[in-house]
Amino acid sequence: MEDRFFDDFAIGERFSTRGITLTESAIIDFATRYDPQPFHIDVEAAKASNYGGLIASGFQTLALGFRMVLETGVFRASSMGSPGFDELRWLKPVRPGDTLRTVTIIKEIQPSKSKPDRGVVKHDVIVTNQRGETVLTGTFVIILKRRRDTV
Repeated sequence: MEDRFFDDFAIGERFSTRGITLTESAIIDFATRYDPQPFHIDVEAAKASNYGGLIASGFQTLALGFRMVLETGVFRASSMGSPGFDELRWLKPVRPGDTLRTVTIIKEIQPSKSKPDRGVVKHDVIVTNQRGETVLTGTFVIILKRRRDTV
Protein backbone atom coordinates (compact mmCIF):
# COMPACT_ATOMS: atom_id res chain seq x y z
CA MET A 1 0.00 0.00 0.00
CA GLU A 2 1.18 3.50 -0.83
CA ASP A 3 2.27 5.56 2.18
CA ARG A 4 -0.62 7.65 3.46
CA PHE A 5 -0.65 10.66 5.69
CA PHE A 6 -3.39 12.57 7.50
CA ASP A 7 -4.17 14.67 4.40
CA ASP A 8 -4.69 11.56 2.26
CA PHE A 9 -7.73 10.22 4.13
CA ALA A 10 -11.36 10.98 3.29
CA ILE A 11 -14.49 10.53 5.38
CA GLY A 12 -16.27 7.34 4.35
CA GLU A 13 -13.13 5.67 3.02
CA ARG A 14 -13.01 2.00 4.02
CA PHE A 15 -10.27 -0.58 4.34
CA SER A 16 -10.66 -4.35 4.66
CA THR A 17 -8.20 -6.81 6.12
CA ARG A 18 -7.16 -10.39 5.60
CA GLY A 19 -8.51 -13.01 8.00
CA ILE A 20 -6.97 -14.53 11.11
CA THR A 21 -8.22 -17.89 12.42
CA LEU A 22 -8.09 -18.44 16.18
CA THR A 23 -7.07 -21.80 17.54
CA GLU A 24 -7.99 -23.20 20.93
CA SER A 25 -4.36 -22.99 22.05
CA ALA A 26 -4.04 -19.35 20.94
CA ILE A 27 -7.18 -18.45 22.90
CA ILE A 28 -5.97 -20.24 26.04
CA ASP A 29 -2.41 -18.85 25.75
CA PHE A 30 -3.62 -15.25 25.46
CA ALA A 31 -6.17 -15.55 28.24
CA THR A 32 -3.76 -17.31 30.58
CA ARG A 33 -1.51 -14.26 30.37
CA TYR A 34 -4.02 -11.43 30.18
CA ASP A 35 -7.59 -12.48 31.01
CA PRO A 36 -7.57 -15.73 33.03
CA GLN A 37 -11.30 -16.23 33.41
CA PRO A 38 -12.47 -19.88 33.38
CA PHE A 39 -14.45 -19.58 30.12
CA HIS A 40 -11.24 -18.40 28.38
CA ILE A 41 -8.70 -20.85 29.82
CA ASP A 42 -10.48 -24.07 30.87
CA VAL A 43 -12.39 -26.09 28.26
CA GLU A 44 -14.44 -28.02 30.82
CA ALA A 45 -15.30 -24.95 32.91
CA ALA A 46 -16.23 -23.11 29.70
CA LYS A 47 -18.68 -25.89 28.75
CA ALA A 48 -20.45 -25.36 32.08
CA SER A 49 -20.52 -21.55 31.68
CA ASN A 50 -23.24 -19.43 30.15
CA TYR A 51 -21.20 -19.53 26.89
CA GLY A 52 -21.42 -23.32 26.58
CA GLY A 53 -17.79 -23.56 25.45
CA LEU A 54 -14.44 -21.87 25.24
CA ILE A 55 -14.44 -18.27 23.99
CA ALA A 56 -11.67 -15.80 23.24
CA SER A 57 -11.05 -12.86 25.51
CA GLY A 58 -12.58 -9.68 24.15
CA PHE A 59 -9.17 -8.10 24.63
CA GLN A 60 -7.69 -10.69 22.26
CA THR A 61 -10.39 -9.90 19.70
CA LEU A 62 -9.64 -6.19 20.09
CA ALA A 63 -5.88 -6.73 19.71
CA LEU A 64 -6.28 -8.94 16.65
CA GLY A 65 -8.76 -6.57 15.03
CA PHE A 66 -6.34 -3.68 15.44
CA ARG A 67 -3.37 -5.78 14.33
CA MET A 68 -5.17 -6.66 11.11
CA VAL A 69 -5.79 -2.97 10.39
CA LEU A 70 -2.13 -2.16 11.01
CA GLU A 71 -1.05 -5.01 8.73
CA THR A 72 -2.83 -3.35 5.80
CA GLY A 73 -0.16 -0.62 6.03
CA VAL A 74 -2.78 2.13 5.88
CA PHE A 75 -1.31 3.97 8.90
CA ARG A 76 2.31 2.75 8.58
CA ALA A 77 3.90 5.98 7.36
CA SER A 78 2.06 8.41 9.57
CA SER A 79 0.91 6.90 12.87
CA MET A 80 1.90 8.87 15.94
CA GLY A 81 -0.08 6.66 18.32
CA SER A 82 -3.54 6.85 19.77
CA PRO A 83 -5.19 8.60 22.69
CA GLY A 84 -7.76 5.80 22.91
CA PHE A 85 -11.03 4.57 21.49
CA ASP A 86 -14.72 5.19 21.99
CA GLU A 87 -17.82 3.02 22.09
CA LEU A 88 -16.05 -0.34 22.24
CA ARG A 89 -18.52 -3.24 22.17
CA TRP A 90 -18.10 -7.00 22.20
CA LEU A 91 -21.24 -8.27 20.47
CA LYS A 92 -20.75 -12.02 20.01
CA PRO A 93 -18.38 -14.59 21.47
CA VAL A 94 -15.37 -15.62 19.40
CA ARG A 95 -14.70 -19.36 19.45
CA PRO A 96 -11.86 -21.66 18.42
CA GLY A 97 -11.86 -22.01 14.64
CA ASP A 98 -13.45 -18.61 14.01
CA THR A 99 -11.80 -16.54 11.30
CA LEU A 100 -11.88 -12.83 12.02
CA ARG A 101 -11.68 -9.96 9.55
CA THR A 102 -11.76 -6.24 10.12
CA VAL A 103 -13.25 -3.38 8.17
CA THR A 104 -12.35 0.15 9.19
CA ILE A 105 -14.23 3.20 7.95
CA ILE A 106 -12.91 6.75 8.27
CA LYS A 107 -15.45 8.68 10.34
CA GLU A 108 -13.91 12.04 11.30
CA ILE A 109 -10.85 14.01 10.22
CA GLN A 110 -9.66 16.93 12.35
CA PRO A 111 -6.41 18.85 11.79
CA SER A 112 -4.70 19.80 15.05
CA LYS A 113 -5.18 23.46 15.96
CA SER A 114 -2.07 23.62 18.14
CA LYS A 115 0.29 21.29 16.22
CA PRO A 116 0.10 21.84 12.47
CA ASP A 117 2.24 18.78 11.67
CA ARG A 118 -0.56 16.37 12.64
CA GLY A 119 -4.25 15.63 12.80
CA VAL A 120 -6.69 13.26 14.45
CA VAL A 121 -8.64 10.62 12.56
CA LYS A 122 -11.52 8.68 14.08
CA HIS A 123 -12.32 5.44 12.34
CA ASP A 124 -15.05 2.91 12.99
CA VAL A 125 -13.72 -0.61 13.38
CA ILE A 126 -15.95 -3.62 12.69
CA VAL A 127 -14.64 -7.13 13.33
CA THR A 128 -16.64 -10.01 11.85
CA ASN A 129 -16.36 -13.78 11.89
CA GLN A 130 -16.49 -16.18 8.94
CA ARG A 131 -20.31 -16.17 9.04
CA GLY A 132 -20.38 -12.39 8.60
CA GLU A 133 -21.54 -11.86 12.19
CA THR A 134 -20.21 -8.72 13.85
CA VAL A 135 -18.25 -9.68 16.96
CA LEU A 136 -16.72 -6.30 17.89
CA THR A 137 -17.27 -2.65 17.08
CA GLY A 138 -15.59 0.51 18.22
CA THR A 139 -14.42 3.93 17.20
CA PHE A 140 -10.64 4.17 17.28
CA VAL A 141 -8.82 7.49 17.47
CA ILE A 142 -5.39 7.86 15.88
CA ILE A 143 -2.98 10.76 15.54
CA LEU A 144 -1.42 10.97 12.08
CA LYS A 145 1.43 13.01 10.64
CA ARG A 146 0.63 15.45 7.87
CA ARG A 147 2.54 15.49 4.61
CA ARG A 148 5.51 17.86 4.79
CA ASP A 149 4.31 19.83 1.79
CA THR A 150 0.97 20.68 3.47
CA VAL A 151 2.37 21.96 6.77
